[in-house]
Amino acid sequence: MPSKKLKKYLDDNNIKYIIIRHSPAFTAQEVAGMAHIPGKDMAKTVIVSIQGKMAMVVIPASLKIDFSLLKKVTGVNDIELATEEEFKYLFPDCEIGAMPPFGNLYDMDVWAEKSLTEESEIAFTACTHSELVKMAYKDFEKLVKPKIGTFALNIHI
Repeated sequence: MPSKKLKKYLDDNNIKYIIIRHSPAFTAQEVAGMAHIPGKDMAKTVIVSIQGKMAMVVIPASLKIDFSLLKKVTGVNDIELATEEEFKYLFPDCEIGAMPPFGNLYDMDVWAEKSLTEESEIAFTACTHSELVKMAYKDFEKLVKPKIGTFALNIHI
């Protein structure tokens, strides 16, 4: 089940969502395939360090972060991919690597790839490697208020 914190937050804000259970999977592409969700609709949460402060970058599963574009969008040169060791303590209610893109629940900035704004719905891991939440993108944006930018590339490039 999604973390109580996430479920309560969605319920308290009268957000319509569904929970999809699937066999354990550890990559966003794998989860999207199991749940029959297009990679462009599956939002993966990547933790980065921006000038030493942890932040979430949310991109479609079918894309990867282009750090040079992310640096331009944020206006910051000191950005690195965070390791699980660096961020696992920030999400005590989640399995490692299964954090939802709700940085506001964890006191973190959230950067969302602009292409996600074009989707009517997004799905994302819900604190476990065997469940995800699917909801309207507009509701995600309303609740999280992510900073939007173009900083991701096709994985196959």
